[in-house]
Amino acid sequence: MADSIKHLIAAADLTEKQIRRLLDLARGFGPRVTRGEIIPLLQGKTVVNLFFENSTRTRLSFEQATRKLGGTTMNFSASTSSLSKGETLIDTAKNILAMGPHCLVVRHASAGSPHILSKELTIPVVNAGDGFHEHPTQGLLDVLTMEEKLGTVKGKRVVILGDIAHSRVARSNIHILKKLGASVAVCGPPTLLPPRPEILGVDFAFRPEELLPDADVIMALRIQMERQNRMQIPSVAEYSKIWGMSRERAKLLKPEAIILHPGPINRGVELDPEVADGPRSVILDQVFNGVLIRMAVLASVCAPEKIEEQLKISQSQPGGRHV
Repeated sequence: MADSIKHLIAAADLTEKQIRRLLDLARGFGPRVTRGEIIPLLQGKTVVNLFFENSTRTRLSFEQATRKLGGTTMNFSASTSSLSKGETLIDTAKNILAMGPHCLVVRHASAGSPHILSKELTIPVVNAGDGFHEHPTQGLLDVLTMEEKLGTVKGKRVVILGDIAHSRVARSNIHILKKLGASVAVCGPPTLLPPRPEILGVDFAFRPEELLPDADVIMALRIQMERQNRMQIPSVAEYSKIWGMSRERAKLLKPEAIILHPGPINRGVELDPEVADGPRSVILDQVFNGVLIRMAVLASVCAPEKIEEQLKISQSQPGGRHV
């Protein structure tokens, strides 16, 4: 099928129609997951979670998504693997492939790792985050959450606030949002923006106050200390004072504006606790929607022949659940 996907490596590779199919499929899963149903699209199939970086939400939601689809999971731990003995990434993946899994979900600190594996392996590869490059399922779940609250992202203004330079989440969101007709702006310290942010095809500012009044969505990003040097911001306290979403800055937003964060949150840095837990926050909705999107992705790459039937079921479902 023209709209099917063999791998999910980057949001940049997806067409608008492919994005819409994944979102529609995820929406249809929502009420059924809420009712506790198992949707047996992956019955008899195994998904390997090959994670070389720490993760809570992404890894657990891929596990939950596989189980909700009736499949089984194999989980790889880099710290206890043969990588410590000198085995290469490709050899590790090929040895896992010899065990007969049906899909490989990979998270790696090196940009391009999922792409390399997709060229070497005969099973679908799903990117769960690679270096500074992309995190496509995070971008999809974020947009699913935005549309759930706003109806559509077309014509909406989305402001991504924080460490843009090191953020694979920002890149995936920008690709998806632009394809769906949203207006995107980024904001952060000059040292945490790309050298030429206009290349991303977005607006940008160095102070949040310039962008907040027109925003329909604020996405605050974690400061990724593990990916930057200590000279890029003077201090965490100064970052919070100038770029954090405080209670006072939240007052600049339109009444219907919503706030997202991909997690983990540094409370009191990117978001004040009152903002993170306040009525604008849809952070826990993002977590639930992560399971739905990852179900949609796994079903699409592992059981593409069953997707049309599921989309028909989705159209007959009243709309999902919420926290």
